[in-house]
Amino acid sequence: MKLLQASSAALVAMALCSALYAYQRTADFGFGDDDSQSNTPAEFYWSRLSYTAGTGSSFGSYGGWGGYGGYGYGGTWSRDYPKADRQVLLAMKRLTRIQGRSTEQVVNLDSDDIFNYPWVYAVQVQTWSFTDEEAKRLREYLLKGGFLMVDDFHGSADWEEFMNGMREVFPDRPVEDLDNKDEIFHVLYDLDERMQVPGEQYIRTHRTYEKDGYVPKWRAIRDDKGRIMVAICHNMHLGDAWEWADDPEYPEPFASMAFRVALNYIVYGMTH
Repeated sequence: MKLLQASSAALVAMALCSALYAYQRTADFGFGDDDSQSNTPAEFYWSRLSYTAGTGSSFGSYGGWGGYGGYGYGGTWSRDYPKADRQVLLAMKRLTRIQGRSTEQVVNLDSDDIFNYPWVYAVQVQTWSFTDEEAKRLREYLLKGGFLMVDDFHGSADWEEFMNGMREVFPDRPVEDLDNKDEIFHVLYDLDERMQVPGEQYIRTHRTYEKDGYVPKWRAIRDDKGRIMVAICHNMHLGDAWEWADDPEYPEPFASMAFRVALNYIVYGMTH
């Protein structure tokens, strides 16, 4: 059932206040999975793609390290990890009836294990690179029904670097700009009106953009039946909004929008 747009922001804010308080009291701040839940059956698993950054790839505007708990990895794939991931899982638990595992799963393209996790999130994708075998596995994963959401890359140079990697996976498939009426924006929340969601740097700079990424781009790559396989969030940093949602200095409207987008993308990926 779709939620009323007028009340969705209030629902998100109210739910997050209690959920994030509970997170601060009970969350496991270690790296990776909570071993006690690694094999817990669930309807949904939040998976993050670990990849090898290409030589010469540039980091984001303030480094490629993860959030607290993520800096131990040091790879660009771990930006905002694991806190951002677990905040989304908390929001999903409070705002939907989806039964998801409370901890994230890191996946890579070195084995077929990724096929066990049909929804994957990746960040700083201007730095990724693939071997021929990795590109083939990601292509098969997506064509067989997998869903990939990419986030946290900004400006024209980042876009070209991202596409260099994406063309290894899909040399010929077009990238399209999503229309406000696209189903992915209406499976749970009605998101006809969206905003550019900035990273934590907004607190210091009051800029919603980074580099020359002045305008948010909501884009996608589809399969032959029209299903979105790759949801592209360019010129925005949803992961930072999830991670910093419990910081009183980070504006609530940005955090609420970021969570609503994530939940829509999760529901879309699970039902298409």
